[in-house]
Amino acid sequence: MTADDAGSGTAEEREAWDAAAPDGAVRDTGARESAAAEAPEEAPEEAPEEALEEALEDEDQPDPIALRLEQLILGAERRYTPFQAARSAGVSVELATRFWRAMGFADIGQAKALTEADVLALRRLSGLVEAGLLSEPMAIQVARSTGQTSARLADWQIDSFLEGLTDPQETGMTRTEIAYPLVELLLPELEEFLVYVYRRQLAAATGRVVQAADDAEMVNRRLAVGFADLVSFTRLTRRLEEEELGELVEAFETTAADLVAAHGGRLIKTLGDEVLYAADDAGIAAEIGLRLIETLTHDETMPELRVGIAFGTVTTRMGDVFGTTVNLASRLTSIAPKNAVLVDGAFAEELSRTGDAPVSEAEAAEAAAAAEKEGEEPPSYRFALQPMWQRPVRGLGVVEPWLLSRRA
Repeated sequence: MTADDAGSGTAEEREAWDAAAPDGAVRDTGARESAAAEAPEEAPEEAPEEALEEALEDEDQPDPIALRLEQLILGAERRYTPFQAARSAGVSVELATRFWRAMGFADIGQAKALTEADVLALRRLSGLVEAGLLSEPMAIQVARSTGQTSARLADWQIDSFLEGLTDPQETGMTRTEIAYPLVELLLPELEEFLVYVYRRQLAAATGRVVQAADDAEMVNRRLAVGFADLVSFTRLTRRLEEEELGELVEAFETTAADLVAAHGGRLIKTLGDEVLYAADDAGIAAEIGLRLIETLTHDETMPELRVGIAFGTVTTRMGDVFGTTVNLASRLTSIAPKNAVLVDGAFAEELSRTGDAPVSEAEAAEAAAAAEKEGEEPPSYRFALQPMWQRPVRGLGVVEPWLLSRRA
């Protein structure tokens, strides 16, 4: 395919691309047609330095250091417009636009901002669809889940990691001047580490799914879902400075993430003043909830905490969890006493079934007396459950919450 083929296309295809872009997106059709008309039969290979100089002549390009950093990270220079990239990848401009947006990138009209890597990514995703390994909606989900997760990861690392390392140490050097050699050194190591962690997490997730009792449970599974919410966080935001507030949220999320992981749960997401976690086992979820309360209670910088946990069928999508069980856990959190854990009836039953908690304290006393009479060890329970007053919960009817605590 020549550069002229990639850059021109039929009038219908160009109209399809422009129709795919939302209102307000840059549509430089005149520049596109002019560039297509002037394009030679075959695009000559340009040295990176020449491409950089040519790009810098365009006043719409970023500053030189930013463009050098981009080329360093992407490993290639800007070469294609979105229309040209779609044609080179052999996909329709409509599908290319859907993939691009799913990955979390803004529409760029017909600016020449894409690289060979962008063409290859389009080719790979469309190839999976053509081979029948993924349906088109599933390929879109792969693009969206990867884009959303990596976007947060990139922002997190730049904000909390590179920003501190690039603090100018020498007079006369700017942060961006220090960033280039630093990124050059760190990028290969961070990339390898990312692949390692991804494979580890993929292995763990696959293991959990294949252990499901039947095919239905692979998608709709029975899980314990817990919310932990900082009390009076809104009032706290008005009292603390922005930097102090950021440090508090980071400390809360870090503590919660470490406790959830250490005890065998999974951190689903964080929402500033709230974390959502899940566990296959009710006993694990109960331990995490109580540990969160105990840990943060001993931290004078932290506000009080409420935790709500429910057990039941959960739908998992895009790394998140949905369904009535999740909604119930959220409602229990909102009505929980300060520094306490509330659970629903299904969760209490599951703890009793697994022997982690007695059905009632009366039953526990009877079992202990019977064991003592027979000269045996009495049953050992980890948790205690105290029934609370039934109450209506918005959208879920009347529920009977249970107060969860440790047994003495």
